[in-house]
Amino acid sequence: MEQINAMNFGVFAGKGMFDGDEARVSLRQMKERTNASHVIFTPSGLMETPQSETIVWRGEWNMPDTELSEFIAFAQSLGLKVILKPTLNCMNGTWRAFINFFDNEVPPEPKWSSWFKSHLEFHRSYAKLAKDTGCVMYITGCEMVMAERKSDHWRELVAECRDISGLPVSYNTDKYQEDNVDWWDAVDVISSSGYYPSGSWDTQLDRIEKVVKRYEKPFFFAEIGCMSATGSSAVPNDWTAGGAPNNDEQAMWYAEMFAKTKARDWCSGYGLWSWQSNLSDLDERGYSLYGKTAERIVKENFTL
Repeated sequence: MEQINAMNFGVFAGKGMFDGDEARVSLRQMKERTNASHVIFTPSGLMETPQSETIVWRGEWNMPDTELSEFIAFAQSLGLKVILKPTLNCMNGTWRAFINFFDNEVPPEPKWSSWFKSHLEFHRSYAKLAKDTGCVMYITGCEMVMAERKSDHWRELVAECRDISGLPVSYNTDKYQEDNVDWWDAVDVISSSGYYPSGSWDTQLDRIEKVVKRYEKPFFFAEIGCMSATGSSAVPNDWTAGGAPNNDEQAMWYAEMFAKTKARDWCSGYGLWSWQSNLSDLDERGYSLYGKTAERIVKENFTL
């Protein structure tokens, strides 16, 4: 698999967020300032709660297919290869990892079977969009930790998305979960969220390497990053943690991450988290890279 040097751009963008000049200026800046080869777009499917059976992806808030398709074409005009990663979110703020139902269905409680039907339709829609717009990879979701045990569903989903899109298909598991997924044989590419603490990279990469060698599949980190806040390098997955703004700590985390992962020939790239679609609305403590010390480290490593 070719090297993926990607940014997750404008994550979970809603209707109109890719429509104006701001998003186009930001994407152009992302390409020029990081030398990214790929961009990952994450259209959002919405559930009211983690026990809702219905996923909404064509609602009032959601980005229309026409808007997303036009922005994909703009990204491609800049020379970027596009990866599509439709992602579920709960409107009550619960993390998608907690989406869960009874294994033995109980009337009239919410059911896996009903949710699976909606989940499959959600991905069928975006797999077709990925094909129609010339994307290079399709990722069948992100960090669905409790749902990952339903192996038969994921195998069906991966197969359908591959048939519809005609693309390599991946799935983005969460940090520390790489060796808990038992259906990696069904995907073309294994991917995960690499929010690992500074000082732990050798241990975590040793563990992930066993999975990659067992399944003999390409691997990349579809999400990976650290906030620019004091203390974040110890808990890079926790966006609520950290103290004062600290660009140096973020930069040191990125330098270590690149050094450790590039020493592993099976690691085929990154989807850095993240680059905002509006450069005038940046969080000085957040994951964004624009104008921060880590941006230079990213460009150096994306250029090598």
